[in-house]
Amino acid sequence: MSSPTIAMMFPGQGSQYPRMAAGLYRQEPTFTNAMDEVFDAFGTEGPPLRADWLAEAPTVPIDHVTRAQPLLFAIDLAMARMVTNWGFAPDVVIGHSIGELAAAAFADILSLPDAAGVILDRVHRIAAAPAGGMLAVAATVDEVEPYLSREVAVAAINAPRQTILAGPNIALDAVSAGLRSAGRTCRTVPSLSAFHSPMLLPAATGSIEYLASLTPRAPRIPVYSCYTTEPLDQATIADPAYWAHHPVATVRFWPTLDALVESCDHIVCVEAGPGQGLSTVARRHPAMRGGRGAVVSVSPARAGGEDWQAAAAAFATLTSVCPPLP
Repeated sequence: MSSPTIAMMFPGQGSQYPRMAAGLYRQEPTFTNAMDEVFDAFGTEGPPLRADWLAEAPTVPIDHVTRAQPLLFAIDLAMARMVTNWGFAPDVVIGHSIGELAAAAFADILSLPDAAGVILDRVHRIAAAPAGGMLAVAATVDEVEPYLSREVAVAAINAPRQTILAGPNIALDAVSAGLRSAGRTCRTVPSLSAFHSPMLLPAATGSIEYLASLTPRAPRIPVYSCYTTEPLDQATIADPAYWAHHPVATVRFWPTLDALVESCDHIVCVEAGPGQGLSTVARRHPAMRGGRGAVVSVSPARAGGEDWQAAAAAFATLTSVCPPLP
């Protein structure tokens, strides 16, 4: 049998937790060097970001956009480099929300300094936007449709019956109450901003001018977009509005994962980033259940897990399901 396709999955907003992956820092050289490179790319904002990441009592909470977004980007990218250094180079990448910027940097669409600049521009604009929240609902998009409004929108389609909503807190609380009264299971997604909702349109539009000053390149490996559900083509890559509207557009992770999996005979999905949210979803795919694929998580499932042990287990699993490069 031919070698399986290795797909690297980069998680996004909602996956963050205090001191995520901190157990690998200064212990795993490739991960450490990559994190330091990203912190350097953030310039004067790098040192306080690193300090809050490693602190038991950070100055700025992890769920704040100025912490969650840049740290998710950094950890996604550092873990991907670590796994590649083990000898398991991905054939394709897919990113959820901010994870797509990590995927773009990993695939050399954007240089690291350019990607860091995009993130800083984005988070400063979003930090100035009105506060909001996100809600995970165990229901289909059609089932939540009656609860949507101008304020509350579908933020992400993570699985056929896992839909994320976003909007202002008051409106979102009312929707949550209605859904729970109807017997729907809901949980709050860790976020202080209403990502992927109309609330962030002014912030997203403001980023277009900055993005237009950059020159993105063709990817060295395919990048499946969770906004278009297809591999990024050059026209999309060159469009500043495409990148600027990430914080507003719906993340279509499941349809994109489905398209990716169906394009392969055999696939190994590796979640490079904190937690196991994308891994949990990917394991539900019929191809995985039918033996055409495997899912590997590099991080522990939740905060308080052992980062080093989780990484070692991932290495052992990858070694058993696909041969490493020489």
